[in-house]
Amino acid sequence: MKNTITVIITLAIFGLMAKPVMAQNVPMAEASAHLPVTHAIIDERVTKLKAYLETHNSPLADQAGHFVAEADRLQMDWKLVAAIAGVESTFGKHVPANSYNGWGWAIYTGQSDGRHFDGWKDGITVVSEGLRYNYMDKGLITIEQMGKRYAASPTWSMKVRFFLDKIENFNPTGVEHLAVTI
Repeated sequence: MKNTITVIITLAIFGLMAKPVMAQNVPMAEASAHLPVTHAIIDERVTKLKAYLETHNSPLADQAGHFVAEADRLQMDWKLVAAIAGVESTFGKHVPANSYNGWGWAIYTGQSDGRHFDGWKDGITVVSEGLRYNYMDKGLITIEQMGKRYAASPTWSMKVRFFLDKIENFNPTGVEHLAVTI
């Protein structure tokens, strides 16, 4: 354990002290050899959500990154809006034609099929903002509190919770991750 902490601290110190090499008056091929290597950061939530939605043949699968980005921006559970789509439309598979409304959003307005969105991204953004500003910011924090306002069904919150748990516990690779210590 002590060796692991020492290695982590040492790596952190060297990582903070490392500075990129600035190539001046050096031929392009040689300069590129001195440039720092950058690595893409992979958000495992996006990977997990995309894989989960793909198992349901969801048209929302390619929007996994947008679900997570909007949830982060609005400080809400990254699985919530996708889980609601699971309950309301089997993850976007059963929606009114060209509505991109996988959430049953705004059905109360008198339109028989609710609000129509410009695309899945628009729908994710509008529903996420609606949940944040019209529910959470007004004290409806739990799924059960939201459900009383969102849906007429008394089992809505239980169904949303079911999908939240399924997404959370989904393992896209089927292999458990192992912790590695040095």
